[in-house]
Amino acid sequence: MKLVVGLGNPGSGYAQTRHNVGFMAVEKLAATRQPQQWRTTFQGFVCDLLLQGEKVVVLRPMTYMNNSGSSVLAAMQFYKLPLADLLVVVDDLALPCGAIRLRASGSAGGHNGLGDIERALHKLAEAQQKTGRDYARLRIGIDAPGRVPQKSYVLEPFSAVQKPLVQEALAAAEEAIEHWVVSGIDATMTRFNVRPHTGEN
Repeated sequence: MKLVVGLGNPGSGYAQTRHNVGFMAVEKLAATRQPQQWRTTFQGFVCDLLLQGEKVVVLRPMTYMNNSGSSVLAAMQFYKLPLADLLVVVDDLALPCGAIRLRASGSAGGHNGLGDIERALHKLAEAQQKTGRDYARLRIGIDAPGRVPQKSYVLEPFSAVQKPLVQEALAAAEEAIEHWVVSGIDATMTRFNVRPHTGEN
């Protein structure tokens, strides 16, 4: 069994903002494979999928982005999952809009949601002889904010130019998630970590 977590903020006011692209990705994944049958648990919304014979639990924490860790930890503990079975989908200011990039582990890179997950998973990770950083993440590019303050930029909707690029990224993310479920993080990084429109690593 695998756990796929999309990060974002709850509420209609945040629904189409750049910071919620993690929510968008897992919602698209669920919507194209079964009717939306989300239930409330683990301080969030959860649905179950079957991807090529593998059970996948999809989680959208409703704790607000900066407190995502408690929701993720609750799900990990309930299902008794190793960190290798966790994938977190999140926005990334360092990637161009339309790009996705996978990592097997790593720092939060200044992302408050990832930072909170790292802190929450610390003790669980120690029991597995890992660190709180040792989980896979799929980053979806939202472009750098430029002169706009970062806090404002991530909480604004995508621009008209960005919207079609985001849809491309969401389609790629959907395919990458399924590939990760079946083939693991190393094979998925090899296949999907290419620059958009160029095919280069």
